[in-house]
Amino acid sequence: MQDRDRLEWVDVARGVGIIAVVAGHVWTTGALREAVYSFHMPLFFILSGYLSRPQPPLQFTLRQLSGQMRPYAAFLAVLVLADQIIETARGKVPIFHNWPQDILPILLGGTWLRGPFTIFWFVPCLTMSRILFNCLLVRWGDPLGRRWFHAAMACLVLAYCIGGVTRDSPLGLLAVPMAVVLLWAGAVWRRIKWGNWIWLPLVPLSLCGLAHLFPALNMKAADYGWPLLSLASAIATSLLLFRFSQLSAPVGAPLAALGRASLVIMYLHVAFIHYLTPYLGKMWLALIALFVPFLLWQVIRRCPPARRIFL
Repeated sequence: MQDRDRLEWVDVARGVGIIAVVAGHVWTTGALREAVYSFHMPLFFILSGYLSRPQPPLQFTLRQLSGQMRPYAAFLAVLVLADQIIETARGKVPIFHNWPQDILPILLGGTWLRGPFTIFWFVPCLTMSRILFNCLLVRWGDPLGRRWFHAAMACLVLAYCIGGVTRDSPLGLLAVPMAVVLLWAGAVWRRIKWGNWIWLPLVPLSLCGLAHLFPALNMKAADYGWPLLSLASAIATSLLLFRFSQLSAPVGAPLAALGRASLVIMYLHVAFIHYLTPYLGKMWLALIALFVPFLLWQVIRRCPPARRIFL
């Protein structure tokens, strides 16, 4: 597979993932919500692990902190300001209205961010888990090695234990141990050649999660469903979607376009859902939450000053 084709299927997978994220925030109850929550956030971590390569730790860390946390801070500041304006215009109290006391929860992020900011746990969690994963990748090399297996098991135990003790998650960092496991799963998957035998374990595991036979995951709250089973189902569904993305890449341009805009959609879609829910039906909410941020991404990437700040 050529690099261009590989990148195209990766964008297709991101497009599928961001549609699932938007759907999960529009339909907040029922079968669709449970199906989406069985895999939607793990998919992004697994895909990131699949794309990981060992890089010099210091340079990688600085690049991640600059490249990811700068847009994080910029989008957060814009939405905090927008909330002040919109809620005041609607005759309501903004989410953050006790200044300067509210500066601390804004800086803490994670579970202290709710409403239109609820998705902001994801990028800091992904950034820190990637930094940690890269350090281990540089040190240990091949993810199929025994040390990786031991580290993954330790992270699993830590993830379940921490999740059972607290839900407080500054910057979403409570989910980092589980995120490292998912990154590792993606890196391992890159070394496995697809064969027809793979359908046999993946399809039933995936269906168990999609049909809510296994409880769904909520990574922000460090709720990972049934130990190992819910996680295995999330991985299985993600890997099947990767296969779908590979096969559909030649005709998947619309999904790939959404995938390239996925980070901007991730930051902004909840705000549109939050403010428009009293006025619109769910299908309209989903379409607006998906395509208005997509159009904003198109504007941002064509404006060099905005691109430097937000992308």
